[in-house]
Amino acid sequence: MQSSNPVLGRAFNQRGFASMNPGATIQQVAPVDSPQTLENLYNAPAASSLRTGRMTIDDVVTRTGILFGILVITGAAAWTLNLGGGFLMVGFLGGFVLAMVNTFSKTVRPALIIAYAALEGLALGALSHVYNTIYPGIVSQAILGTLAAFVGVLFAYRSGRVRVTPRFNRMVMGAAIGYLVLGLISMFAAFAHVGGGMGLYGVHGLGLLLALAGVGLASVFLILDFDQIQKGVNAGLPEVESWRAGFGLMVTLVWLYMEVLRLLSILRNSN
Repeated sequence: MQSSNPVLGRAFNQRGFASMNPGATIQQVAPVDSPQTLENLYNAPAASSLRTGRMTIDDVVTRTGILFGILVITGAAAWTLNLGGGFLMVGFLGGFVLAMVNTFSKTVRPALIIAYAALEGLALGALSHVYNTIYPGIVSQAILGTLAAFVGVLFAYRSGRVRVTPRFNRMVMGAAIGYLVLGLISMFAAFAHVGGGMGLYGVHGLGLLLALAGVGLASVFLILDFDQIQKGVNAGLPEVESWRAGFGLMVTLVWLYMEVLRLLSILRNSN
């Protein structure tokens, strides 16, 4: 079977994958001349991504672990050195640019994905230090909240309690549009409050609603990420696509962490 992706086709040929002959018989494709041969086939180890060139769940877990390791290292450095707002802006702006490049690029570029993880770690480390200075202990609470949401969503997806259907996708897209509209309303409300046109309760109430919506929506997007990764594995995507899968998970988890951090800061500020 010939792949429509020329890069994938060349990769398969370089790894020694034989082309499938539609006219060949079963004996020609995989001759079995004795029961011992058949038994050896059954006892052979399962093919890994190194043998097949295809993405596996283990590949995704490994690449995601590498990216988060880089994020944690750069984040810890930014936290310890207290780099300040300049590095915060560099991290967020650089991360945004690389996120756009990696999202819309047809070619997977692991170096740019790793650079994105480093820049996001730089930004999150500096931002977390600021939040933790104002609200001591809030960062550890946000990390625990993010991990709890991730584990809960993963369990719900793997157990089959949540299924991704066309209707589910439409609902998520509708919720995302509503979230953007709510964000715009919150922005205008903040300006109105500065000008004296809106009470403090209205601004804080809208901010709390927006933070709750952000946490919920980011958690739901994790379900879409899990589903896309599983579909990619089932479709036999190239092993290099595991970098893109890890990148997608990182984007969603960074978003979730920032929403949890904002929600906790609003709750602390209201006390």
